[in-house]
Amino acid sequence: MGNLVAIVGRPNVGKSTLFNRLTKTRQAIVNEEAGTTRDRQYGKSEWLGKEFSVVDTGGWVVNSDDIFEEEIRKQVLVAVDEADVILFVVDVMTGVTDLDMQVAAILRRTKKPVLLIANKTDNGELQYNAPEFYSLGLGDPYCVSAMTGSGTGDMMDLIVGTFRKETDEILDEDIPRFAVVGRPNAGKSSIVNSFIGEDRNIVTEIAGTTRDSIYTRYNKFGFDFYLVDTAGIRKKNKVNEDLEYYSVIRSIRSIENSDVCILMLDATRGIESQDLNIFSLIQKNAKGLVVVVNKWDLVEDKSVKVIKTFENAIRERFAPFVDFPIIFASALTKQRILKVLEEARSVYENRMTRIPTARLNEEMLPLIEAYPPPAIKGKYIKIKYITQLPNTKVPSFVYFANLPQYVKEPYKRFLENKMREKWNLTGTPINIYIRQK
Repeated sequence: MGNLVAIVGRPNVGKSTLFNRLTKTRQAIVNEEAGTTRDRQYGKSEWLGKEFSVVDTGGWVVNSDDIFEEEIRKQVLVAVDEADVILFVVDVMTGVTDLDMQVAAILRRTKKPVLLIANKTDNGELQYNAPEFYSLGLGDPYCVSAMTGSGTGDMMDLIVGTFRKETDEILDEDIPRFAVVGRPNAGKSSIVNSFIGEDRNIVTEIAGTTRDSIYTRYNKFGFDFYLVDTAGIRKKNKVNEDLEYYSVIRSIRSIENSDVCILMLDATRGIESQDLNIFSLIQKNAKGLVVVVNKWDLVEDKSVKVIKTFENAIRERFAPFVDFPIIFASALTKQRILKVLEEARSVYENRMTRIPTARLNEEMLPLIEAYPPPAIKGKYIKIKYITQLPNTKVPSFVYFANLPQYVKEPYKRFLENKMREKWNLTGTPINIYIRQK
């Protein structure tokens, strides 16, 4: 799986503009679904046929303008830990500051490639200011303007040039990969340990080639799957436990390398913003989802009413995607642990769903007749034919219409809901495309 590029630097040097520049060309294409603009910190980029992920470390922190040195130091350490390539952004107009010096001091110690990006070089004159950045001891500054895009092509060449050669992972393609994700202390390691149990011999570890992904092949109780990145879960990290968004950056790799994500929530804490951030990473990567409300043994009132309230709250926060299993479990007492695996397996199977074209048209066309898309400017929209695309990561359907541009988001959601009623697509995202017939 691809490389992770992290953008670091002090506030107001143009990190997020650079982030947008790196990701926006694709963002428009990748995320057709609504509700994915919530996080401006993580995206995918592609250059010369190589795909990679980009993280803007400053973006996770609220009101990051007045952020103090300690926080920035931590952000840089996180980036050094997690990313494959680090873009250190400085501002040509202000030149070197004390804070830049401190960041550089950390970056000089890492073995990973660091590119020094002198941003805001909007005109030729300003590039003469760039040499003072040699004092940071990180090699050549590369002059770019994230605003106008000048110099960014060369920068992309450099980024892609630093990537390690990917070797193929020796994984069996037909076996599902599950990732356990969630905030610190939601019980990720305890659930992984209760899956694996004391019985270590049924577990074969296959070291992934990506630095941290370790796949644990697991067959037991009739289940056969890989657990992604159990190493990352087991090794506790010094700086990073107290860092809110660290868990999010940590999850990126496991999510990207999995088919189904098991998202752990803490029953005693409810849903917090980091849970939503991790959820939207899962959505952006179009992965299957099982939500586990862990530490259920600690909740006093376990009545049906409490369960319903909890479920509704979760679905409300994660809307518009609401069709996923929620399991109330306890990693400690092993209550409903197998249920988690059963659900993950069936979500995996739902991702593989193939619906015959004849059935699709039989079921959906009468519905569409009865509830057609609303007419726009007196033009009637007709949907004549539906088919499922072959070989896609998640079930993807094309509806052929005479005026595809007039079919809006709410109607696509209506179609999706109807499809979910008729076929078992629980836990998996689906794509609906409207095309010219």
